[in-house]
Amino acid sequence: MTIPEWLQAGLWGLLSGGALLIGALIGFFLAVPQRLIASIMAFGSGVLFSALSFELMDEAFHKGGFEATALGFVGGALVYTVANYMLSHKGAKHRKRSGEKQPKESDNEGSGLAIAVGALLDGIPESIVIGLSLLGGKGVSTVAVIAVFLSNIPEGLSSASGMKKAGRSVIYVMGIWTGIALISGAAALIGYTLFQDYSPYTVACTTAVAAGAILAMLVDTMIPEAFEETHEFAGLITVAGFVLAFVLSKLEG
Repeated sequence: MTIPEWLQAGLWGLLSGGALLIGALIGFFLAVPQRLIASIMAFGSGVLFSALSFELMDEAFHKGGFEATALGFVGGALVYTVANYMLSHKGAKHRKRSGEKQPKESDNEGSGLAIAVGALLDGIPESIVIGLSLLGGKGVSTVAVIAVFLSNIPEGLSSASGMKKAGRSVIYVMGIWTGIALISGAAALIGYTLFQDYSPYTVACTTAVAAGAILAMLVDTMIPEAFEETHEFAGLITVAGFVLAFVLSKLEG
């Protein structure tokens, strides 16, 4: 029995999004050292850096050329930055921090909702990319799925650890990440179904938008957490993640 591509898109998105829940479970219930969390965060950042460079941007360029790629990339970063700026001032600034920087609800009313929306903002571009990769009948981009999955584990781990230290309940924390995992599946499905009849130029621009948002997210949220604890080793660990994703992209090609 052949699984329809639209359903494949949703399942791949659910799989990659499910890594957030795996990371959250580890971060909430196990006493993982902050230095280790930051190291995993750096590694996941390197994986995503590589994927957006050799998978997303390259694919966008081949489908739409320089104009679509450049406009989409800058536009995605701009939209993410504006949204992230607004959420940061509502209490979501340190949503990926594993330490004690996340605000308590009693200290900053509405920060819990802002953190949840911020986490959703971080995950949607990655999931849409997975759905877009199925367009053209070539099958899902294995590198994109692996990159998102590997980066989502430290995201969920670090954020859930910080949420616990901010006094948020297990029901609240797991509810957030379960919901985001489900929405990730829906976003991948939408990425496939919504854009399958659009022109290659539009798909290229959308892919570049997602890539720009992902890069802005990495620099604004993941890299600061990684550097704060790993310091002089952050670069080396990030490079290791980059190389792994680069090798996988070449093996897939």
